[in-house]
Amino acid sequence: MKFAEHLSAHITPEWRKQYINYEEMKAMLYLAVEEAPSVESVEDDVLKRHFANFDENFFHYCDKELKKINTFYSEKLAEATRKFATLNAELKTSIEESERSAKKSKGHKKNAALPERKARELKLAFSEFYLSLILLQNYQNLNHTGFRKILKKHDKLLRVDSGAKWRQEYVEASHFFTNKDIDNIINETETTVTGELEGGDRQRAMKRLRVPPLGEQQSPWTTFKVGLFSGSFIVLGIVVVLSAIFHEISGENLKVTFRLYRGPLLIIEFIFLIGVNIYGWRSSGVNHVLIFELDPRNHLSEQHLMELAAIFGVVWTLSMLSFLYSASLAIPAFINPLTLTLIMVLFLANPFHVLHHDARFWLWRITGRCLAAPFFHVGFADFWLGDQLNSLVTAILDFEYLICFYFTNGNWTEARDASICMEKDFIIRPIVNCLPAWFRFAQCLRRYRDSREAFPHLVNAGKYSTTFLVVIFATLKSFNSPNYASTFDNPYTWLWIIASIVSSCYAYTWDIKMDWGLFDKNASENTFLREEVVYSSTGFYYFAIVEDLALRFIWALSFYLTEMKIVSSDIMTSITGILEVFRRFVWNFFRLENEHLNNCGKFRAVRDISIAPLDSSDQALILRMMDEGDGVINRYTKTNRPKPKKVKDPEKRSLLHPRGSMPDLRIDMDSKKL
Repeated sequence: MKFAEHLSAHITPEWRKQYINYEEMKAMLYLAVEEAPSVESVEDDVLKRHFANFDENFFHYCDKELKKINTFYSEKLAEATRKFATLNAELKTSIEESERSAKKSKGHKKNAALPERKARELKLAFSEFYLSLILLQNYQNLNHTGFRKILKKHDKLLRVDSGAKWRQEYVEASHFFTNKDIDNIINETETTVTGELEGGDRQRAMKRLRVPPLGEQQSPWTTFKVGLFSGSFIVLGIVVVLSAIFHEISGENLKVTFRLYRGPLLIIEFIFLIGVNIYGWRSSGVNHVLIFELDPRNHLSEQHLMELAAIFGVVWTLSMLSFLYSASLAIPAFINPLTLTLIMVLFLANPFHVLHHDARFWLWRITGRCLAAPFFHVGFADFWLGDQLNSLVTAILDFEYLICFYFTNGNWTEARDASICMEKDFIIRPIVNCLPAWFRFAQCLRRYRDSREAFPHLVNAGKYSTTFLVVIFATLKSFNSPNYASTFDNPYTWLWIIASIVSSCYAYTWDIKMDWGLFDKNASENTFLREEVVYSSTGFYYFAIVEDLALRFIWALSFYLTEMKIVSSDIMTSITGILEVFRRFVWNFFRLENEHLNNCGKFRAVRDISIAPLDSSDQALILRMMDEGDGVINRYTKTNRPKPKKVKDPEKRSLLHPRGSMPDLRIDMDSKKL
């Protein structure tokens, strides 16, 4: 693997701009060689002057990069030193408290064990801190290797040895290379965790501190399973389509079948597209593991989710085939969709430590916090899941229909009146329809309560409240439709259309401007976008802007086609449900990109595990810091946008905050040399 690819694969995404600009320096070298006059046409002195002028610019650029790296490394090292001192102090205090309580309760007793909860918190904090140390050590090694490689390339292309001399004189004497404090802190952290938290068991301590590969590896076995089950799903899907064509299912049975199988299929589509999301985030350096506060040592990859979607897809197609051939198999037809749903629910609810237990537990925990809004603090993962549920409302309604159907039908072989649980349900179904919007509405109110900021939280709550109006007017339109000869004679039809237009415009504006941070006036060459973009082509952004607009207003096309009797309402609902999941899939890319840019601005690369309790004023301050424009820095208005800061000379920049300086941290940077 070429070093440029190795560097790109192993950098910490949030520190991307702080690494050596290897590609730019390599381009400078090749350009200098290309622009050099031909040896045959000019004298040696002319050629030497050309390369001497280039060397002056090149080494000046190297000097600038070296200062940048030294400064960033020193700041991160000082931060790590302060954090280590804080963790050690907290550990010492906890041990002393546990020993005091043990003496009071059981007499004199040394080495009393820490309370289980406190020990767990300290282990997690040290584990996350250790990961940050490894990232900094990796930063140190990659940058040194980068300088060594580029200066070696310089000498090879220009046939000189000035690059090696410059490296020995400046790089090898620089603070980021000569300083070994990071290695000492790593060793001390390992010793502390082994001796104080794991009872001297080094193997167990190192297992807890284990750092995942910085370049994420994919399992060949998982890749094989993804291919196997995906291929099986495609083949079985074709068999299902052909079987459905040659099996006559009409009347109520067809409607009910559509509704019972549509929900699970939308869930399968959603899981697969989340897998594609993860692949896109990982490939582009968007740190979704940090954003969702996942365990960097144990989380699902895109392959795991695609495998899960493919397995569920195979089960879905087998269930459909069993339904279609139920008469030949001598089994009740409508036992099949119920069995399919139970399999999916049992997988998710399985309490045993198998089949990705940690990931399922994380999902249950976040879902519980989402359902219990506004009684819990709302984090990014909480409101992200709430937004996903809003796009899965068709699937949620189908699961509500499934429960109603099996309670009211009373026949496992034939469907009775399919409208009982849908068209004639004017109470439960509208309430279920409003639930996802209510979860997000309540979360916004909770965030306002915690931060006391009307914008963006109350304004965002207003967006979700428009969904309530759309559902209410749609329900009243259906309830009163028998009283009017034409749909357009019904006044609730017009109220529903107005509410839908307002809701779609509101939601689209929020998507583009607030969630994605686009249409930034400081976008410079990225017209209509923002100053900094992560994905490789701006075409992706323009496609997303148009696609989101079209799919936000897809309800208008659906209304027209169903009113004109061109397409049945069930088929149109299925199409719009699939398209809404796709719209959310595209939305996810740019929403997490915007959150990632916020983390990059703060150079936040690992979870900051706090073990000290916070009082209410501290918590409110932290929430306000997190909630800049709903957690994204690209959300300023014309009146409150801060002026761009001038970049100061790195030599004049303070390496440590005055309050954070520590006498035991010695930073020796020879500015004359640099």
